[in-house]
Amino acid sequence: MFDTTDIRNKFPFYKSNPNLVYLDSGATSLKPKTVLDKMNEYYSNYGVSVHRGVYQLGYVATNEYETAREKVAKFINADFEEVVFTSSTTDALNKLALMYSEGNLHSGDEILTSELEHHSSILPWMQISIKRNMKLSYIPLNSEGRITVENFKKVMNPNVKVVVLTYVSNVFGYITPIKEIIEIAHSYNAVVIVDAAQAVAHLKIDVKELDCDFLAFSGHKMFGPTGVGVLYGKKSLLKKLDPAFYGGDMNEMVTKEGVEVKDIPYRFEAGTPMIAEVIGLGRAIDFIEELGYERIESHLKKLHTYLIDKVKDIKELEIYNLNADIGILSFNIKGVHPHDAATCYDDLGICLRAGHHCAQLVTRWLHCVGTLRASLHIYNDFNDIDRFVEATKETIKLFTRLEGGINE
Repeated sequence: MFDTTDIRNKFPFYKSNPNLVYLDSGATSLKPKTVLDKMNEYYSNYGVSVHRGVYQLGYVATNEYETAREKVAKFINADFEEVVFTSSTTDALNKLALMYSEGNLHSGDEILTSELEHHSSILPWMQISIKRNMKLSYIPLNSEGRITVENFKKVMNPNVKVVVLTYVSNVFGYITPIKEIIEIAHSYNAVVIVDAAQAVAHLKIDVKELDCDFLAFSGHKMFGPTGVGVLYGKKSLLKKLDPAFYGGDMNEMVTKEGVEVKDIPYRFEAGTPMIAEVIGLGRAIDFIEELGYERIESHLKKLHTYLIDKVKDIKELEIYNLNADIGILSFNIKGVHPHDAATCYDDLGICLRAGHHCAQLVTRWLHCVGTLRASLHIYNDFNDIDRFVEATKETIKLFTRLEGGINE
């Protein structure tokens, strides 16, 4: 276990909100002071554009920006030119869908995905399948709501050209057996796109070991700033893609007749980029590596085990993922709308996510309007869980006292 007091001292959030229990890291993680300081350093000391100025400060900014790219590449075991900066996971996945579908997919082709997907992963391909007359198919989930290799094999076929899957479900916290699925998909010559937004804060990602074709994640779920994401793509595949957007800094030569674009990754980064955010992301990677994934995983496993032990016997709760692989609890108080319950938690100083979590297919699969989600991270401790459990009991009591009580 981490010394939570020491960890929290690294996060300014707790100085401003000492009495809050933050259990919404699945939506966005808190930011350590070192990340904020690094971004402020850019704005205060050399806040100029990159790749443009021939003066010294322009060199400093560019060097910091590209050093962050080197950190990202090493972090996921990719090559430098395979790392494309975007504004978010959503931006990365949408751009990729637009770029890859052009010239690579045709009417009658099939795209395979799942009901566990975040909207950012599934909706771009849903729209493309409609416009291009392609089939969008779903891997059946097992009774627990997991993607399994067995069920993937049942629906994988030669017509499938693209497989789009989450690495870790943002609702259930289940880890997809992505490596095995990639191996099978490649035997059918299909490409695999991995949404790693939820995974990157919890799992060490090695794109070469996974052998995924594309992978996307955001900075803000891994202690970094909002407004920055990463699209990884195999070098051989990225080189075949035309940019989704055109503008400054992505072109080598422009004439009246046309444009010659730069090599990867720069052809995909039109316009002035999110410089401070990229530099902040680099510092967030430093922070994670200083902590170590093994220590993060050990801390969260102990907290999650403690949490489940505390809530599993509360009869008024409907818990949907008792066997989650990471520190996520999705649940409802029986007979209570999750938004109503979340308001009560908020009054008691507990920050939870409530709703469909940008994954409405999951809530449809569960046959509910939405869920409450408590998601843990390194700054949480046993006391947070105790306060959450007490708030849960208080919330249940409140709705029990209301007219009609709680409907079982």
